[in-house]
Amino acid sequence: MKKRQVLFLLMIILVLTVSHTYAQCAMCTKTASQLGEKPALGLNNGIIYLMLTPLIIMGVIAFRWWKSEKQNSEGQQ
Repeated sequence: MKKRQVLFLLMIILVLTVSHTYAQCAMCTKTASQLGEKPALGLNNGIIYLMLTPLIIMGVIAFRWWKSEKQNSEGQQ
């Protein structure tokens, strides 16, 4: 049970620290600089949310696969 709590805490920390990163390519940076400060911030947050969605889905799939493999290995012993 303790491993789950540590994993959950790490995921929360990751989500909180990702919101302060900049995820813009060169074209997006140029476009954002022309928009102004607030729209540029919204564009950057949108890029981060789009990046996180597939990563979260892959994480859930990997966790469920790992959990089922763990149960299968315990059942065989």
